[in-house]
Formats: sequence, structure tokens, C-alpha cells
Amino acid sequence: MAPSELLRDAVERSVVSGHEGKSGAGLERVRLADGRALVVKRVVPDEDLTLDLAGGGPALEYVVWSTGLLDRLPPGVGHAVVDAWLEGETTYIVMRDLGDAVLTWQDRLDRPRAFWVMERLAELHRAYLDDPPTGLAPLDHLLDIFAPHRVAAGADAGIELMVLARRGWEMFADRVPADVAGPVFALLEDITPVADALSLGPVTLCHGDAATVNMAREGERLVLLDWAMPARGPGAIDVARFLAGCASVVEPSREEMIEAYRRAAGTAYDERSMRLALLSGLLWLGWNKALDATEHPDPAIRRQEEADLDWWVRQARTTLEREAP
Repeated sequence: MAPSELLRDAVERSVVSGHEGKSGAGLERVRLADGRALVVKRVVPDEDLTLDLAGGGPALEYVVWSTGLLDRLPPGVGHAVVDAWLEGETTYIVMRDLGDAVLTWQDRLDRPRAFWVMERLAELHRAYLDDPPTGLAPLDHLLDIFAPHRVAAGADAGIELMVLARRGWEMFADRVPADVAGPVFALLEDITPVADALSLGPVTLCHGDAATVNMAREGERLVLLDWAMPARGPGAIDVARFLAGCASVVEPSREEMIEAYRRAAGTAYDERSMRLALLSGLLWLGWNKALDATEHPDPAIRRQEEADLDWWVRQARTTLEREAP
């Protein structure tokens, strides 16, 4: 790695292995002579899944930092990027090492902490509501990122995540009633109707991958990590993605989390957008829910995932009935 000026004083470097990320980006932990701890992310085409699935390079985390978009984050929301540069088609992102402040899949959020996350996401969405950004991930690419036709090549190449996604959709077809499974697969083939409908809502900056493992708490500020898939759309997309991926590690119910967001979001909240976002949550992670409900080795988790899948199917059915022509 050709170091930027910031890294010329590095006195210690080590590769980070076994991290929570699934995209394929390489991470390196660096300590500078002045004691600062940094993490360097290396994003390479054909190695990083989000780069390919979100429409190609340069990495959008570089775009949102280099254009100053992250400088407009509201007081209660932060980021960790301190430097970024391009070397050919490879993107390097340098971040503050937040250590144990970064949440993991083992961290469970109690009610106050979970509601606090919703309030901070709402603050982010309010901040960009009057001036939503452009030049980010195409909304349709964000919504159908795990669609069967999008994962096919990677699955054929043996990429584990893509293989799992393809098998999960096969299980989804077997487990989910036809009145929902049929429209879901039709939308996964052509996501345009959902993308167009969401674009009519209160459009703002969406992080695109709001999950506990992409979050850290610094005092009263929520630091959002991994801006690999930011998009222009209703903030409800972030809420739905958080619930789809993290409902099992938060104490409040999904309905309580949505209500907490609604109260905090003000004009950034729209009921139709939330219904559509919940549908998009199933389009995004339905394969994973079907996979866990069928194959997880722990019977208790299989039952939990089966109940979770049923909840998302009910939400999708309601939305599909309301949106039917």
C-alpha cells in the first residue's frame, strides 16, 4: 500500500481478520507515532461485493467524504473517515479506530439505547431533507442488491454470500405463500415500481446499511460506519433495513421502533414510504430469513426466524394489497 501523508508516521500495522464485514474489503489497523489508532480499508473491484452490487467504483464512501457530504452531518451523527484516496481502481479509506465503541452482533440494545438509535437516524434524515444529495448509489441497485439475477454470477463463481442468497431465495419460494412470494419475485426481477414509489416520498440521505455493526456511540453522538451504499430516498429505508437485520438484538418490538422513529422524524416520516420500505426489507433480506428459518442449527433460533419471516410476510402482504392497481 502506498501510504498517504497521514500514514507516513505509522509505527505499527496489522491486518484485521475475522471482522464483521461481509463485503470483502480488506482492513488494516495502524498506529501512528503520535499514538493515534487508525483503520485503513482497501476497496478493490471484483473483491468487494458492495462496490460491484452498488454500481461500480469509485467506492461511494470516498465520494461522500471527498465531496464534503459527510461534513453536513447533524450534531448527533458522526462518521470516522479522516482521509481517503484513489490508486487506480482501488479506493483507500482511513478511519479513526473506534475500538470497543463499535457494536457487534453480540451487543443487545435495551429500550433507551434502541430508541436513541432511531432518534439519531431521524436526525440524519431531517438534516438532508431540504437538500437531498445526488450522485450516490442508484436506488434500484440498493433495493434489489440480493435479487436472484444480481447474485447469480457470484453464486456461480462460488462466492459464499451469493451462494447462500441464491439458496435462501429457493427456500423462500417454498416457505412463503404464493400471494406474497409471486409479487416479491416479480419485483426482484424489476424493482422499478418500488423505486419509483419510494422516490415520491420525503427524499433525504440514506446510509443504506444501517446495522448495529456499522454503528458506534461517542457520548451522545451516533457514529455511522461503512458508507458503502448511501442512497437518495426516504429515511424509512434505513429504518426497515435496521429492523430486518437487527430486530433480534434490540429489546423493543418492531412496531415500537417504528413509532420511536416516527415521533423523532417529523416531516421526514411518511406512512406510505414506511410501508414501501418494509416491503423493500423483505426484498433485501427475505432470502436470509428463509435460510435461517429452515437451516439454522439451533432449533430456538429457527423458531425465532420463522416468526420473524412471518412478520415480514404480513407487512409485505398489507403493502401489496394497498399498492395494487
